[in-house]
Amino acid sequence: MTEKIIILDFGSQVTQLIGRRLRELNVYCEIYPFNKVPTLDVSVKGVILSGSPCSVRDANAPQINLEGIKGHFPLLGICYGAQYLANKFGGKVEGSLAREYGRAMLEVKDATSPLLKGLSTRTQVWMSHGDTISSLPKEARVIASTENVANAAYSFEGEPTYAVQFHPEVFHTTEGSKILGNFAFEICGCKGDWTPDSFIETTVTALKKQIGDDKVILGLSGGVDSTVAGVLLNKAIGHNLTCIFVNNGLLRKNEYEDVLASYRDMNLNVIGADASEDFLRELAGVTEPEAKRKIIGRLFIETFEKYARRIEGARWLAQGTIYPDVIESAGIEGIASKIKSHHNVGGLPERMNMGIVEPLRMLFKDEVRRVGRALGIKEELVGRHPFPGPSLAVRVIGDITKEKLDVLREADDIFIKGLRNYDCTSLHLPSASDPRVEAQNLYDAIWQAGVILLPVRSVGVMGDERTYENPVALRAVVSTDAMTADWFHFPYDFLAQVSNDIINKVKGVNRVVYDISSKPPATIEWE
Repeated sequence: MTEKIIILDFGSQVTQLIGRRLRELNVYCEIYPFNKVPTLDVSVKGVILSGSPCSVRDANAPQINLEGIKGHFPLLGICYGAQYLANKFGGKVEGSLAREYGRAMLEVKDATSPLLKGLSTRTQVWMSHGDTISSLPKEARVIASTENVANAAYSFEGEPTYAVQFHPEVFHTTEGSKILGNFAFEICGCKGDWTPDSFIETTVTALKKQIGDDKVILGLSGGVDSTVAGVLLNKAIGHNLTCIFVNNGLLRKNEYEDVLASYRDMNLNVIGADASEDFLRELAGVTEPEAKRKIIGRLFIETFEKYARRIEGARWLAQGTIYPDVIESAGIEGIASKIKSHHNVGGLPERMNMGIVEPLRMLFKDEVRRVGRALGIKEELVGRHPFPGPSLAVRVIGDITKEKLDVLREADDIFIKGLRNYDCTSLHLPSASDPRVEAQNLYDAIWQAGVILLPVRSVGVMGDERTYENPVALRAVVSTDAMTADWFHFPYDFLAQVSNDIINKVKGVNRVVYDISSKPPATIEWE
């Protein structure tokens, strides 16, 4: 039985980061809404209470029954969690003029506290709270303070319960991973043995038990999630897995042929479903982004279903669902709105009367990549940038034609190859797919990149002639989870070379611009 830490989510936007930081320490954890506490069995080594946009002083503040948790399991309250523990057990939480948002210097008051073991005497933390704990419960004592917040961290005497009013999970808390590591290892007694190899071993065993000799169908997209899911399933059930790769006519240059060949080289049982003419015919003249998405989604399901029904005896439909999808779909009623209902292939499981297999549903994106590397999948697939579900349809602004797609493909191909070929080792940038590794080229340093074909014409001069052609926009962002993103700061020589190559080599383009918008307020894609 895998040991784990349970994180109870009170609606904080950074709750997932707590899980990510623990997973980086090879400690397995699961996130649940605060009002859906799972059964805490012997595999649970500790519990964490997250932050929240709410105040404990609100009449409708989220409440949790800690009977059977506090004093029975190691417990860590973070921000709202810290204030909740103080308020619940006899302390006092007040709105204060001494509010702290942003960086603060934490001064360790008790260096013997297991939670603060090995921390610098003064260390930077990240605060984000309007309320403050003005007095602690009588059985609690302060272990760290900031200039404005006396009770920045505290513990309960005689039990393994700790609390911090700052966010150890965010990047700006410089020794945050050490604090979470102390909780996991020193206080909870975790071994830290949850690795990609151990995940593969336990998942393959579980898949064999779940599926038996049944047949499984998986829709491959060329992305890292579905690819890793396919290789895991193939390892478990071999040719009882059939993969379907749909060509919607909206893929990048040579992508259908290249990715299909890669899958076959990996010994996956894969069927290519070329429906490009159907997609382009139905998209003709459609300009509204949501209408494009609905057409593409419907045709994908129809195409997938047509090919899937040819596979006799298939009882399971596999999906590349990952953990952020699961968390976002759960939502917390009244606190965090449900971001999306997650179905990789729409209503197919119900329509085809099939069970669902989701081998990656407990992994974050970076963990999927680590598992992919442990499975021996080629780096060009494991490190591949995310690509929108509607493909290039959302990068051709306005109506879609084969001619526009061909122009976009050529420009995009030059951009992506330029990223891959630019040696950036002198810049010392972290790899977007594994921040612990230094990126060798610009592609590896970027989370997502692509070209957008704009629905306007601009005047230009080529030779002695005036031109009136399309501009294209380059888009490249850095992110950890696509919830927020910042534009990538390219070296000027790279932008100059790519712009020159696109204008000289792609007929129909006479101007290149670079999108320097962050998310929020913009989004990564334009449609």
